[in-house]
Amino acid sequence: MPKIERAIVSVTDKTGVVDFCKVLAKHNVEILSTGGTAKVLREAGLKVIDVSDYTGSPEVMDGRLKTIHPMIEGGMLGIRSNPSHVADMKRLGIKNIDMVIVNLYAFEKTVADPKCSLDHAIENIDIGGPTMLRAAAKNHQDVTVVVDSGDYICLAEELDKNNGVISTDTNFKLAVKVFQTTAAYDSAIAAYLTPKIGGDVFPDKLTLQFEKLQDLRYGENPHQKACAYRDVQASKGALTKARQLQGKELSFNNFIDLEAALACVREFTKPACVIIKHTNPCGAAVGKNISDAFIRAKASDPVSAFGGIIGLNREVDEDTAKAIGETFFECIIAPSFSNAAMQILGAKKNLRLMTLDGFNEKPAGLDIKRIDGGILVQDKDTHITDIGSCKVVTKKEPTQTDKDELDFAWKVVKHIKSNAILFTKNEQIIGMGAGQTSRVDSVKIAIMKAKANGHEANLKGAVVASDAFFPFRDGLDETARAGITAAIQPGGSVKDEEVINAANEHGMVMLFTGNRHFKH
Repeated sequence: MPKIERAIVSVTDKTGVVDFCKVLAKHNVEILSTGGTAKVLREAGLKVIDVSDYTGSPEVMDGRLKTIHPMIEGGMLGIRSNPSHVADMKRLGIKNIDMVIVNLYAFEKTVADPKCSLDHAIENIDIGGPTMLRAAAKNHQDVTVVVDSGDYICLAEELDKNNGVISTDTNFKLAVKVFQTTAAYDSAIAAYLTPKIGGDVFPDKLTLQFEKLQDLRYGENPHQKACAYRDVQASKGALTKARQLQGKELSFNNFIDLEAALACVREFTKPACVIIKHTNPCGAAVGKNISDAFIRAKASDPVSAFGGIIGLNREVDEDTAKAIGETFFECIIAPSFSNAAMQILGAKKNLRLMTLDGFNEKPAGLDIKRIDGGILVQDKDTHITDIGSCKVVTKKEPTQTDKDELDFAWKVVKHIKSNAILFTKNEQIIGMGAGQTSRVDSVKIAIMKAKANGHEANLKGAVVASDAFFPFRDGLDETARAGITAAIQPGGSVKDEEVINAANEHGMVMLFTGNRHFKH
């Protein structure tokens, strides 16, 4: 690589640019610049040539056109070892531009403002910046292109070490970063503009943009590498906006289970606690306060709760922290932690404590699942069932207490892997069967779990929630024999009449919601 002799500098983010340009000046690099960047550099005592003076063409159209010119892009695109390119550049008076330092208009920050108009957004679509970046990156064998101010220090060190020369390996890495940046930039623009045309929520070309959040220790298993990325358009309530207050680094499985805990506990306005194990709520309850809610949730299934993930919808206070401290847990996510709670839980150095400003804000958007060779996309299951609108299909009418209990059960079963069966009493899980290939097996497991965890007596007068319809009466018969007196399910089976007759035979209450909550 030849020594860098000429650079163009045009940046929105001016962090560190003065110090880096001082390094360039030390190596006798001629600096071209525009507008605000040129002003900042001059004020720092650096010699700068305005691009308009260099090209002989003034900035026009309110600055929309200033750097797109053969003297600029030609100086980047000309291959130094190609005689034809060299001859063209000599004939047209185009000089080499050996370094391009550009970052783009802050489009995402602009459109994040709720008051941003479409016209204002359009004016913040950068044209000259991406053009220069792509031109320089295409010719990376001859041109150093810098899009990230975080690279200034390393580049300055390399310039000093190599007497003003940047290696081809460094140039290639920088060029790759450019194409990542411009692809993400275009993606952000497309993501903002697509909804403006209305119509189908699923566009013909889906543009997604994620930024690296953190490396993870490993994936679902130790032999798998893993990393977490954040959607650049993530709302305030997204898990990726959570702050970790203490504890060792999060794992892949921690993120999955934290998401499950957050989604489930957000269903409740009363003080509530959810304990997640392998994405399923093994414990859930509401209480007179948050400490009571935790104690009751843990009592749902104390064995499964060990090593679980806790979600709480109130500040963690001293009493709750003391109760939590009696058992090993991996993570806790809550709106906040009191100072007393932090002191108590701080003794557990590996326990991860997470908090989120937008705790009660349910993020909207798309639910995306990866499959081999593509993705599946759906809108999120944010449906909320009004228990009062459910259809009573049995002879026996529900009491208000029945409705309250069925409402609690329906909110929780939504978050259990299908086939899902849930028993609750006094707004507490007492038995759960998840992920079985037949619904009656889920019922049997729920009964077994209830008995194993000391809830056999509580089965009498409890309710059952099923995430999808009972395909046959066998599942309902099993619940009735266990003592269950009320059921909530979507309905819609060809065997509905058979199942309703079974409920009537057993003197049960049964509600149809009209919607199911499969979770795969």
